[in-house]
Amino acid sequence: MIVSRTPFRISFFGGGTDYPDYYRANGGEVLSTSINKYCYISIRKLPPFFEHKFRVAYSRIEMTSSVEEIEHPSVRNVLKWLNVETGTEIQHIGDLPARSGIGSSSSFTVGLLNALSAQQGRYIGKGQLATQAIHIEQGLIKEPVGSQDQIAAAYGGLNHIEFLIDGSFKVSPIIVKADLRSRLESNLMMYFTGVTRMSSDYSSAKIRNISRRETELAQMRRLVADALHILRKDNGDLDDFGRLLHENWQLKKTLSDKVTSPHLEEIYDMAIAAGAIGGKLMGAGGGGFFVFYVPPAKQGSVKQALSKLVHVPFQFDNDGSNIIVYQPED
Repeated sequence: MIVSRTPFRISFFGGGTDYPDYYRANGGEVLSTSINKYCYISIRKLPPFFEHKFRVAYSRIEMTSSVEEIEHPSVRNVLKWLNVETGTEIQHIGDLPARSGIGSSSSFTVGLLNALSAQQGRYIGKGQLATQAIHIEQGLIKEPVGSQDQIAAAYGGLNHIEFLIDGSFKVSPIIVKADLRSRLESNLMMYFTGVTRMSSDYSSAKIRNISRRETELAQMRRLVADALHILRKDNGDLDDFGRLLHENWQLKKTLSDKVTSPHLEEIYDMAIAAGAIGGKLMGAGGGGFFVFYVPPAKQGSVKQALSKLVHVPFQFDNDGSNIIVYQPED
């Protein structure tokens, strides 16, 4: 048996500029971190005496005699990409719900690529892992997704990710003092809105609007540089990071009328009224997780104001996708 563990991510700034339609014309960049909430993929060879050749367990269970019959698009395309022909069982477990804006689908693809490559006796580097996951989701599955989630899941850590016009990317770990990193981590609060959605439905709307929203996307990209300046200053006011999140949220809502809703606006307004300085909805919009920047003195008030929602404590992850169990079968 082989088990991969792949983190989910929080994207702070620059989301939207990681779509190929944008960055192949303008370049793009994001500031994001992986977190200690994970997608686990376990795989093992399936003995030949079963009637089925492939068994895939996620929110449902599929048992098929061929790769082509598998309905899960990521599983089907990853198996085809890696030319897997032997009987295989794949099981997925996630710490957080799917379709909630924390990059779960890309973490699944990255983790599956990592586990199956290990089963084939091949080490796959983080850059190659991210590149292959991007190709599978954008090129093979034709999902209208950006390129940041696959990179964050593969590399892990708090990173500045740049997207170049030629389609390549550059990952630069953000080096900050330990106490500042710890304060940033402890000042962030994540809440589940109770709403899940297909991210592709919301991403498609954003992609259609890219040509009409280049000014807003350029402003959102500028916030990446502003945030890096705050994190790198020895005497910077970390609360300014929260103010930038608020500014980013106002810009993000202009990208599509599907980004927010009265329910989401109510949640955001309640958090701000209780003492949050800023925040943003994770992913393309419509639901999922809110992340708020809240000074410690105000966190009790925010917890009380949002007591009907699920609060999800988290820490930053540093490792990216890893093989945590490696017991290859003959």
